[in-house]
Amino acid sequence: MASYPKHLCTPEEYIALERKALYKNEYCNGEISAMSGASREHILIVVNLGSDLNTQLENRDCEVYTTEMRVRTPDTKLYTYPDVAVVCGPPKFEDQSVDTLLNPTLIVEVLSPSTEAYDRTKKFSAYRTINSLQEYILTSQQECRVTQFIRPASGPWLFQEFTNLEDTIHFQSIKCSVSLKKIYARIQFPPDSELQASEENRL
Repeated sequence: MASYPKHLCTPEEYIALERKALYKNEYCNGEISAMSGASREHILIVVNLGSDLNTQLENRDCEVYTTEMRVRTPDTKLYTYPDVAVVCGPPKFEDQSVDTLLNPTLIVEVLSPSTEAYDRTKKFSAYRTINSLQEYILTSQQECRVTQFIRPASGPWLFQEFTNLEDTIHFQSIKCSVSLKKIYARIQFPPDSELQASEENRL
């Protein structure tokens, strides 16, 4: 059987297609991938966190975006739609369409079983090339667990993890604080036995 080379799109081709698309697609190393639908828990976490941060930042020179704002890494090998992105100071965009952010200060991704490994590794590696990015947050939707990565003045990124609803996360990059109770409002986690079975099925 003949083997045909896979067509890889340029960033310019991707943007032209994406602005006409009915559904959102991400771009990585020339390949375009359709974004899957979000669960109820995923949507609630995005709304809970995004709305709380927006309220805290309403009188400051910051803007909060949720899943509709595209973000580009400097080498243009990656275009994504973070679940929450915050920029403090004047936002910079790729062009006059102002739909692709270049200088996020904070990025939040809500994890799902199909994207967790990617969000923790390759995507985080690409995000670290964004000079403006000071903080990266990973939020589980299956259990009470939020991981915080902070860029220090020098050296490796700092790491903290929060697993108690009574915990409060202090977002150093934007000087805001949000409790896990607020992030996970109206969400009920599965029993430990169900969570363990779900994790085993992913292996």
